[in-house]
Amino acid sequence: MSAAERQARMVELMGVLAPDEGYTLCGLPGVKFMRANAVRPRGKALYEPCIVIVCQGHKRGYLGGEVFDYHAQQFLVLSVPLPFEGETVRASEAEPMLAISIPIDLQLAAELALAVDDAQSGLVAPAAPRGMMASKLDDALGDAVLRLLGALTSPVETRLLGPGILREILFRVLTGEQGGALRAGLAHQTQFAKVGKALRRIHADYHRPIDVPTLAREAGMSQAAFHASFKAVTQTSPMQYLKTTRLHKARLLMVQDGLTAATACGRVGYESSSQFSREFKRFFGRTPVEEAREMRSLLAQAPGGRAAPWVSAP
Repeated sequence: MSAAERQARMVELMGVLAPDEGYTLCGLPGVKFMRANAVRPRGKALYEPCIVIVCQGHKRGYLGGEVFDYHAQQFLVLSVPLPFEGETVRASEAEPMLAISIPIDLQLAAELALAVDDAQSGLVAPAAPRGMMASKLDDALGDAVLRLLGALTSPVETRLLGPGILREILFRVLTGEQGGALRAGLAHQTQFAKVGKALRRIHADYHRPIDVPTLAREAGMSQAAFHASFKAVTQTSPMQYLKTTRLHKARLLMVQDGLTAATACGRVGYESSSQFSREFKRFFGRTPVEEAREMRSLLAQAPGGRAAPWVSAP
C-alpha cells in the first residue's frame, strides 16, 4: 500500500471514528480522536505525554521560541506534560483536521527505551533529550497506526488487539527519526528525567502547597541547577508551570465536571477567588465563565469515555 493509499484509508476510518467536531474517546483508555471542521486560532493547551498523529489537515504548536508544524502524515511527541500554545492551521467542512492522540505509558516507554539502547549500544550516538518534537510518519509507524484505526472500529479487536498495537506504535516512535531524543529523556540518570519526575509530582499534587526547594530536593539537585534544568525542558519556571497547571486543571473541572469558578479555584489550590479570576483571565484572555462556555463547544466527549487527566486543549 502506498503512502497516499494509506492516508486515504486513515481518513476514511477517522470519518467513522470521529464523526463529531472536538474530541471523541474510544475503548482504549486515554486514546482520543481529534476533529476540527474549521481553522482554530492560537490558544493555550496542556498535553499529557502523548503521540499525536495527524491523518488530515495541519496543526501547529508553539513552545518558547520554537514552532512545531505537524500535518498530514506527520506526528508530534511530548515526552513530558507540557503547557504550550496550539492552533489548527488547515481544516474545513470538506476536509476536516483529523488526528489521533495516544498517551505514552511512561513505565512501558522506559522499559522499551532501555531494551532499544541495549540493542543499539555502540552503534548509535546518544541524542540530546527533548520535551517536544515533530517528525514524519514513516511506513512502519504508518502501517501500525492504520492497523490501530481498523481495530478500533470493532469492540472485540479494540480489547484484544489494541494494547499490542499501541506497544508497537510506541516502539516505532522510540526507534524512529527522533527516537533517540525521546529515549534520552526517559533515561533515569539524566537531568531531563529528574525534571520529568518533578513534573509528574506537580500534576499529582498541584492542589497542595508545593515549593521549589522541595522539588529540587526530591530531584536530587541544587535549587539553581533544578531551576535551570526545569526551564530548559519546559521553557518556564517551576512556579509559573505550577500556576499554569492549576489554571488548566480548573478549566477542565469547569468544562468536564460542571464546577463553578469558585469551587474549581479551591479544588486546584487557590485560596483567593479574586486572585484566581484575575490570573485566569490574564492567562486565557477570558473570564472563567466565558472560557468554560467556549470550551464546552469544542470538547465533545463520547458517552462513557474516560477523560485523560492531563489534557486541556483549544
